[in-house]
Amino acid sequence: MSFPLVRGVSSRGPLRLISLAVALFAIALSTAGVASAQGAQGNKPQSQSGLTNIQRFDIMRSKLETMRRSLDNAIAAINSKDSGNKEKNPDDPRERLRGLEKEVGSVLGEINDLKSKEERSEKYDTSKLDGLEASVTELNTRVEGALQATAAARSETPSDYQPKPQKVKRRLFGLLPGKSNDKYAELTGGVAPGRDRVLFIEAAKEVRKGNHETGRLLFTTIITTYPDSPYLPMAKLAIADSFYLEGTTSSLIQAGQAYQDWLTFFPTDSLTCDAMLKVAETEMRQMGLSDRDISHARKAEQRLKVMLQQCLQSNLRPEAELRMREVQDNLAMHNLYIARFYYDTRYKPTKRGLKGAQDRLKEITEKYKTFCMMDEVLFRLGSTYQEEEEPDEAAKYYQQIVRDYPNSEYVEKAKDQLNIIGAAIPDPDPIKQTLPACEKPTFMQNMMQQISGSANVTTNHDGILITRKGEGNDLIDKAIANNGQLPQNVQPVIQRSAPRTPVNQPTPNATPPDAGPAMTPGRPRLAQTPTPTPKP
Repeated sequence: MSFPLVRGVSSRGPLRLISLAVALFAIALSTAGVASAQGAQGNKPQSQSGLTNIQRFDIMRSKLETMRRSLDNAIAAINSKDSGNKEKNPDDPRERLRGLEKEVGSVLGEINDLKSKEERSEKYDTSKLDGLEASVTELNTRVEGALQATAAARSETPSDYQPKPQKVKRRLFGLLPGKSNDKYAELTGGVAPGRDRVLFIEAAKEVRKGNHETGRLLFTTIITTYPDSPYLPMAKLAIADSFYLEGTTSSLIQAGQAYQDWLTFFPTDSLTCDAMLKVAETEMRQMGLSDRDISHARKAEQRLKVMLQQCLQSNLRPEAELRMREVQDNLAMHNLYIARFYYDTRYKPTKRGLKGAQDRLKEITEKYKTFCMMDEVLFRLGSTYQEEEEPDEAAKYYQQIVRDYPNSEYVEKAKDQLNIIGAAIPDPDPIKQTLPACEKPTFMQNMMQQISGSANVTTNHDGILITRKGEGNDLIDKAIANNGQLPQNVQPVIQRSAPRTPVNQPTPNATPPDAGPAMTPGRPRLAQTPTPTPKP
């Protein structure tokens, strides 16, 4: 007997079942990644600055640890003779530093207590965070002032004072001796002519090795111990670079603050435009997908606008304009997601929410004129005016699609609507007929984006003075060779990194507001697809 139906299932059934199982698994994985990312964002309380409480704790702890290490090294190097008298001498510079060290330890202990409560989800007064941040800022100012005031007391002459030896944790179950942490104790403690140069060189080496905290300690020693050093401006900028190269969330936040501080102290330096671009990139590296939090995208747009307005002759303008385009695409996509939700989910079944969709679409046409998916925006906007029985206004948007986006999938639909309205159908722009249409992401591209949760933007992960693979050719090497000063007309080497997934798109002849000249048409770009919004 023959069983053709059974034979058909046995030959093709398993393959189809496997394909279906793989597709369902991919969808489940993507949905789980998005849900976990959105849940994590929703469960973490945020301050007005947009930082979670854990991030604020980490930043304060990092600053206090740096202060404590600087104070420990300074106390160990004070050239005050220890006579063995237990009575405290108020004139001893060490007493001033020890008092600050106790304050640092006290604030650090309070921060650790509150952070442990936050991690255990215990209740505590969150208003204490603002007070602690103010205390850390004020304490940092006093520590820097004390270190500079006591710099003269630290010299190379012998001292009777000997710091208490630190216990070193042994390795391999106590069988091997541990590594000592006082490698740079002499450099960071004493004061000597030319030592600022040695500190600068050693700090750069440590940052390149990935020992960012040690490198920052050495750079900070230059700032607090050698206030007249020619290496001081570069040391401040290198601290910001070390945070930027470290790349964690709290490090990027501190990198943005450090670059801003550097701009405050050195507003006329030749690297001002580079620092302003880095401030924007610290926000861009924290950007998420368009269907999630867009606060970092808004901040990045503001930073880029300021940079483009103030750096009119800078050779960094093409890079800044590229980043502005990508950030504004992210913001425009966010508005398009909301407009889709209002129109498809609210208006169609309930006849409510049409005005909300219209306002979001109009904002895109007014603010983000180079948006990749402008054809869909114009078609949806025309549809809203048709629903409001304003055919003349709707015809303007349909005609713009036919004229400016001749390769769009919405051209035929727009022509049909123009025929219904009875409006003229314009001829397509011959120049724009040669431009490729904006491609949509594939299923796998969209899934990988949702899992990563990061925006598809172009950023440079290298610092201004220090890069990851530029030893010998970095600006910091030129500054070392030139005694802390950069030669004239020297700029950082810009290492351009392309977007993750290049996709061609058309670009109308338009210039974004406050963003300088029009950007390069046809730039590779990937449109992001949102997480489906459940219907109420």
